[in-house]
Amino acid sequence: MTADLAQGIIDLLRQKKLTLGVVESATGGLISHLITNVPFSSDVYQGSITAYSNDVKIRVVGVKEATIQKYGAASKQVAEEMAKGGRKMLGVDICIADTGIAGPGGATSGKPVGLFYIGLSHSGGTFSRKHLFNGIREDNKKSAANAALIWVGEYLGSLG
Repeated sequence: MTADLAQGIIDLLRQKKLTLGVVESATGGLISHLITNVPFSSDVYQGSITAYSNDVKIRVVGVKEATIQKYGAASKQVAEEMAKGGRKMLGVDICIADTGIAGPGGATSGKPVGLFYIGLSHSGGTFSRKHLFNGIREDNKKSAANAALIWVGEYLGSLG
């Protein structure tokens, strides 16, 4: 399913002459891996930043330190700043970003293992979606990557 989804996204991006970039945290490069498995993805996929540490989120992507301190790295605010910053840094039309708690550790009060936020930034604005997955670490990462790709596909499909 995910391979077909990635293929569909690349086809839509090529058709609409749009570019895509990714900023990943908890998925650790999985979204980028899935996209680059598709032939001709280089026509539309500009690249990614794997911003696993808060320091890289701040220094490279442009997330505000105050945002991380106030809301935590696994938050809608950070996901949105990652997507917006990635769109600027990568020079793309659309940027998808993720941050979350893959597990088995990392959970805090109110933020369980499996909590992910996905950010999407494009010319119409920057948005986020909250997800809660119930798998082990690898399953949570795959679920988050799949959810991110589904959202990009939905967005591209809405462009008509």
